[in-house]
Amino acid sequence: MDAEEFRRRGKEMVDLVADYLENIEDRPVYPDVEPGYLRSLIPTEAPQDPENYEDIIKDVERVIMPGITHWHSPNFFAYFPTASSYPAMLADMLCGAIGCIGFSWAASPACTELETVMLDWLGKMLQLPECFLAGTHGQGGGVIQGTASEATLMSLLAARCKAVRRIQATNSDMSEMEILSKLVAYTSDQFCATLGTTPSCAFDKTEELGPLCNEENMWMHIDAAYAGSAFICPEFRPLLNGVEFADSFNFNPHKWLLINFDCSAMWVKKRADLIGAFKMDPLYLKHENQESGLVTDYRHWQIPLGRRFRSLKMWFVFRMYGLNGLQAYIRKHVVLAKEFESLVRADKRFEICADVVLGLVCFRLKGSNELNQNLLKRITQCREIHLVPCQLSGRFVLRFAICARKIESHHVQKAWQHITQLTFELLQEPEH
Repeated sequence: MDAEEFRRRGKEMVDLVADYLENIEDRPVYPDVEPGYLRSLIPTEAPQDPENYEDIIKDVERVIMPGITHWHSPNFFAYFPTASSYPAMLADMLCGAIGCIGFSWAASPACTELETVMLDWLGKMLQLPECFLAGTHGQGGGVIQGTASEATLMSLLAARCKAVRRIQATNSDMSEMEILSKLVAYTSDQFCATLGTTPSCAFDKTEELGPLCNEENMWMHIDAAYAGSAFICPEFRPLLNGVEFADSFNFNPHKWLLINFDCSAMWVKKRADLIGAFKMDPLYLKHENQESGLVTDYRHWQIPLGRRFRSLKMWFVFRMYGLNGLQAYIRKHVVLAKEFESLVRADKRFEICADVVLGLVCFRLKGSNELNQNLLKRITQCREIHLVPCQLSGRFVLRFAICARKIESHHVQKAWQHITQLTFELLQEPEH
């Protein structure tokens, strides 16, 4: 493919993507395939000779689309949102074209510097304490990780390294292995201090946990993977109170802030704690500016060596939506979740199982776990809408998460009508 064909095919791809997203609700949200379906649809070996681009595109519809769960469909109410927007997609295209590997400032200065500034922008949107911002002289700073799981692991390893060094400073006769054998990580069943748990979007009391951690010289990491996006709205910002006690904090703009995967924002109060645990400085990665106080080498802030130019997505989205546009997007989803909650509460056959704070509604049919399992099975088999369950206090609960960028009230109303119709059919069966 030469540049001229790339121009033509690129325009065709933009049209294909736009058509897919604009008509996505016409597709069954959940695929009707069995495990192994794809292997029989394609050859067992790669082709010896080049194939036509037209044939590849035809096979996208024939091979790929039947096995796709359409996460951006307004009929998708499972898990949590996965963010998507046209500005983010365009930025990702440019990221792929530039193709730099930003393991150091020298490897591509803009890749590093834009990320530092974007994490400061986002930190200010969240009203994070000044100590978490890099600025030009701060001790903290932000970094884009791939997932919240990576951010949590980075925090855990940095905390361990800091504890070992602190103990060795006063107990020089203790070996690292001896110290490691005595270290303890304190967690709940959600692993760390969590703002917006995955099952029910519950919030830990970080204003109570934080002072205790500080008094005991324990590293506190706060994970707000889903809910963190909402904290850009003043009315939801109090949910983040207590972050001032944390050593690290992260959330996923790639869930609910219109920045497509992968983009997990992480901040540390003292970047030296992170760098001290992961610094890797072979001669071939050194450069003459690395000792400058204005230079960040993000390879010391992450597990992989290389990294993509992910901050381009943030830059495009923040500029094209603005803070007001992003806040309006969050608020719309919260309103729609409240609308669904009101529909559930109006039907005496159902109950709400957790406080509806943001865009997630946990509900169930009054009755046994088996009854609710059967209802979810029918919902899944119909493929009209997609939900997933959780378990709360031993009860099987259905989760209804407002996810899609283009969702409207009529999608919520239609989903509820579908649920109630299947409920009626289920309850008509003799055993119920």
